[in-house]
Amino acid sequence: MASRAPSSLADLRSRRIVIVGAGPTGLGAAWRLAELDVPHVTVYEREPYPGGLAASFRDDAGFTWDVGGHVQFSHYGYFDRVMDRVMGDEWLHHERESWIWIRDRFVPYPLQRNIQCLPDAEKRACVLGLLRRTAGGSTANFRDWIIARFGTGLAETFLLPYNAKVWACPPEEMDFGWVGERVAEVDLERVVLNLLDGRPDVSWGPNSRFRFPARNGTGEIWRRVAAALPGGVLRYGRQVVAIDAERSRIQLDGGEAEPFDVLLSTMPLDCLAAAAGGRFAPLARGLRHSGVHVVGIGLRGTAPPAFASKCWIYFPEDVCPYYRLTVFSNYSPHNVPDAATTWSVMVEVSESPSKSVDHGRLRESVVDGLIATRVIESHSQVLSYWHHFAPHGYPTPFLGRDAVVDPLIEAFEQHAIFSRGRFGAWKYEVSNQDHSFMQGVECVDRLAFGSEETTLHRPHVVNGRS
Repeated sequence: MASRAPSSLADLRSRRIVIVGAGPTGLGAAWRLAELDVPHVTVYEREPYPGGLAASFRDDAGFTWDVGGHVQFSHYGYFDRVMDRVMGDEWLHHERESWIWIRDRFVPYPLQRNIQCLPDAEKRACVLGLLRRTAGGSTANFRDWIIARFGTGLAETFLLPYNAKVWACPPEEMDFGWVGERVAEVDLERVVLNLLDGRPDVSWGPNSRFRFPARNGTGEIWRRVAAALPGGVLRYGRQVVAIDAERSRIQLDGGEAEPFDVLLSTMPLDCLAAAAGGRFAPLARGLRHSGVHVVGIGLRGTAPPAFASKCWIYFPEDVCPYYRLTVFSNYSPHNVPDAATTWSVMVEVSESPSKSVDHGRLRESVVDGLIATRVIESHSQVLSYWHHFAPHGYPTPFLGRDAVVDPLIEAFEQHAIFSRGRFGAWKYEVSNQDHSFMQGVECVDRLAFGSEETTLHRPHVVNGRS
């Protein structure tokens, strides 16, 4: 018979707690359990390292790479205190410079505050679109929402092609409830003043200032969090391949069956449903996601002046396969083998059933794209090529998402199985590192104290914090 969920801290301390995955969510849960002196905790991680999608790697040429363009900023004091504890003063602090490469030029991001940088015809179309928009009208999908909020000019110039490229999903098949702080709203007076004054407007968003580990990439954070946990809690190289929800058992890839009283799963929700089988698998059929190819390019020389202070750049056009480029050597001089003679960029390419990628030509197409977008001049500048494919990259906020996700999560919770994290909860709006870590912490606090899981259930509250 399936376990019931704990009802108090004393009850939780008597239970066998199994956590699947040592990414930020699993480590957040394990950290909080250790704080509360819960003794019977095991974390199973299929990889030989912690971090999940926030891991880092060093290639044979000495370049460090992340699995995407991660930066450290936060909506939580608790998270900040943990970060400070494990990293001390080993941070580098940055003012964010994000840009768009469009119409053969750099334009500061967000475009809706920098229309003055566009060619005259598109400048006119964007302004007229803003004046004619119907922001108060009803919207059925993300495409409608973009046009209603920003007008047809901005939509067609940047917002629609970029979002189709990054999500690998048509915007008309997506919801818009996830947007929140992630897209700058329009301040028409500010737009007009920027236009009249020709003034760039580059500082916007919750990550306008961020920090980054001085050495070893983002993964260093999670290696240190893992190292601070009690000995014996983490079991690397062990994959959970099946889950018996009725009997409260997991099966590992070595064939062993392990019992649990509480299971906190951070594996993708569709994979959890497949592992559990039975009535769970059909409930997950509607879930949609995209994969991400992360390609690191180590380069000879030093960054040209145009890239000397930029953090990341968005690419909405088809001239290159990637949707975003991070000037990764700008985050830390230790991300490259020698800051005086090398620099590095990291790009991301999305893939889904709606958007295929030729894996065999990926290297060639990326380097050709770097030349076409004037990042480099020739293939001869490339010293190192690193490629990592994350099949689960982005949880798509598809139309009807909550009607699929919420019943599935609730069905698992009837068996004391709690699915949390970027893909465990399938909520992109709360899937940054801080959100993911705190989903683990808040789930433990719910089990120990009956606290609300604010991040999971009220994302707008969390994302409204500074």
